[in-house]
Amino acid sequence: MSVVHPKNISPYSLPLRWAAHLISYVVHPVFVPIYVMLFLLFQHPFHFLGYSAPQKFIVLLQALALYTFFPLVTVGLLRALGFISSLQLPDRKDRIIPLIASGIWYFWIWYVWRNMAGQSPVTVQLALGIWLASSLGLLLNSYAKISLHALSMGVALCFMLLLSLQENLHYGLWLSITFLLTGLVCSARFVVSDHRPIEIYGGLTAGALCMLAGWLVG
Repeated sequence: MSVVHPKNISPYSLPLRWAAHLISYVVHPVFVPIYVMLFLLFQHPFHFLGYSAPQKFIVLLQALALYTFFPLVTVGLLRALGFISSLQLPDRKDRIIPLIASGIWYFWIWYVWRNMAGQSPVTVQLALGIWLASSLGLLLNSYAKISLHALSMGVALCFMLLLSLQENLHYGLWLSITFLLTGLVCSARFVVSDHRPIEIYGGLTAGALCMLAGWLVG
């Protein structure tokens, strides 16, 4: 009698998969720009030095609306209307409309910040890098299911590295945190996603290159 082996059995333990799922949700691409903005608004010593607390809160609300709220609402509506099969966007075709919509939100906030008097230049560069990364992610989606988690962490990691190279400040702690989160997120995607290594490493590289381009152009 032949033995039938069950398919799709994960080689990883249940606690490890739970931890990987938790990391994937907490450091989701829709939250990564918010974490970076929180650092710039409330931890960085001078990029928002002249801003009052209400002004900083307004900038944070703008970021939350365009980077988190609208993309999440878009995906929720698409799922409710049956345009995508799951909120996790498991297939490449599921990602097309959300990436197009997110690209619109990301372009909008870059355009607004770019033309807003007194806006910190590094946030304009960050916004441009994020929009370029989402656009490249949409393009690459035609060929492979690039990891959007890795794409977003590539943007964040490159941004923090560029800040540390430009400014005469001690970035050791923040770079360490960013490198740690990048490693955790990419490792989590290996555990709980069906991404191939090239899709994770490629996403990380693509995000970093887009941030570099945004930094140079913005």
